[in-house]
Amino acid sequence: MISDALFPPKPTGLKGRRGELSTLERTIKSAAPARLALVGSGGSGKSLLASALGHRMARFFRGNVHWFRVASWGFRTVTELFALRFGTPLGDGRVAALARFFRAGGPRLIVLDNHENDRATARLLEAFSKTPVSFVITARRCLLAGVWIFPVTAPLVTSGKSAFPRVAGLTRLLRFNPLALDIADGIVASRAETVTGLAEALRARGVERVVAIEHEDDLPEVALLVEWAWRRLSPESRRILAVLAHVEGDHVDRASLVSLARIRSHAERALEPLRAFRLVQEPAAGRFTLHAVVRHAVSRRTRSNHARLFDHYVSLLEREPERLLLEQTHLFAAMDHAHRTSDLPAMLRVEALIRKLDGDD
Repeated sequence: MISDALFPPKPTGLKGRRGELSTLERTIKSAAPARLALVGSGGSGKSLLASALGHRMARFFRGNVHWFRVASWGFRTVTELFALRFGTPLGDGRVAALARFFRAGGPRLIVLDNHENDRATARLLEAFSKTPVSFVITARRCLLAGVWIFPVTAPLVTSGKSAFPRVAGLTRLLRFNPLALDIADGIVASRAETVTGLAEALRARGVERVVAIEHEDDLPEVALLVEWAWRRLSPESRRILAVLAHVEGDHVDRASLVSLARIRSHAERALEPLRAFRLVQEPAAGRFTLHAVVRHAVSRRTRSNHARLFDHYVSLLEREPERLLLEQTHLFAAMDHAHRTSDLPAMLRVEALIRKLDGDD
């Protein structure tokens, strides 16, 4: 069993991934401590594969399997996240303290999800290269030497088969993308639309056109499905998506989501279609997030309110410091917002909170 409560639950429906999981497991066991990067396009299933691998190897690492969403965080931020998670000292000596902790703790697996900052990750892996920690990175692209690159493609794409039988007719139209097919499968399973009707709607909106995209998360096949769903969602459901699209920390708990989305009643009613259409992910019970590709599609049609997000999470941790483990990425997002906006009162407020959480006050 995995000891980290923040590690995503064991995924289901991993059709077509058995061979990849076996290869990854053998590689880590034979090379531990290992450094692997699962690299593929947006929605190809990298995070799902990493989660399945962590659960599969939990016994090998005696439950010492951990998950961090690092995105573009710098070296200092990620090592501070590590220190908070593992209970080691913060401050200038945090890297040395973490290295001692890792060496004393035996074999350990750490997943760095949604990696974007090559320099920061290179420095991180080098800092702990003499410890028994294996690292698995998920990334859309990875410019790191000394790391084994494992390409991740859509399941069963090389055999031309569909991993989603209910919407098999949409497989080629959605270019085998697992994320797009999962959303489409949810829409059809909810009986909101038929396979034929959804195919017609997607073709009418230009899903088959060849266009240049902005970056790896700008996937038209997913954006068009989000657009299809958006027109059918209530204002409350749309506000939930908007909050999740712009929050810079990790997953958001239900109470915070209801507050930030300004939902006065019937929260479950607002969440229901988002779950049914599989637009939201629930990596831990009662905590919600969006896949990066869905996040991009939603953020293009909504506006952010980072000042409100800052005040919500800083106030929450000031009142309930025991929630730090769950909300630590929101704390660092608040810190980043304060520095990005050069808001001195906000900076001082965050620094005072961190001192309090670290037990200095």
